[in-house]
Amino acid sequence: MELLVETWEYVAENADRFQQAALVHLGLSFGALAIAMLIFIPLGVLASMGGRLTANIVGAVAAVRVIPSLAVILLLLPVYGLGWRPALIALTLLAGPPLVVNTDVGLRGVDAATLEAATGLGMTRSQRFWRVKLPLALPVIVTGVRTAAVEVIGSATLAAFVGAGGLGLFITSGITLLDERMLLAGAIAVTILALLTEWALARLEGRVTPPGTARA
Repeated sequence: MELLVETWEYVAENADRFQQAALVHLGLSFGALAIAMLIFIPLGVLASMGGRLTANIVGAVAAVRVIPSLAVILLLLPVYGLGWRPALIALTLLAGPPLVVNTDVGLRGVDAATLEAATGLGMTRSQRFWRVKLPLALPVIVTGVRTAAVEVIGSATLAAFVGAGGLGLFITSGITLLDERMLLAGAIAVTILALLTEWALARLEGRVTPPGTARA
């Protein structure tokens, strides 16, 4: 309990630094998530179409998933140097797999009878996608966004290793200086951000889930 009090006092004394680090952390995390959604959700749509394309996309995503984020960041250093760019690219790649997989699974999981009924009503392929498949798959896609967001917020602490800042700076400095207050302050802040993001996206998932449909 005493350590928690000391940690709170440390945060209060360094409020400006802490706030700036939190803003950098959030900007980096949600910037990477936004870019990943623009890239990987369309890839998930392509993967849901089946055939060789699906195997290629899913295989590439699986390959990216096994590479540690820190390794990606370090591999990008010779090209982009220190700063936010290698961290942003690594976090964007980290967010990709759950977005692709959940988009693919969500679209493939739409009931065939529902699509047949839509065809019987005279809907075109495009109309079936936008009015039937996508709305029904949206809860599963949002679950993928939830997973990606939490993973990215947690992994954004690694940005401190390449001088990109963020809350990871307190964690790495705490380890280096053997300062438990700094270490705990950074760890608690990242945990709170991840939990708040999870809560907010869980509520969004609930809103887009049709009544009577089970949610993940």
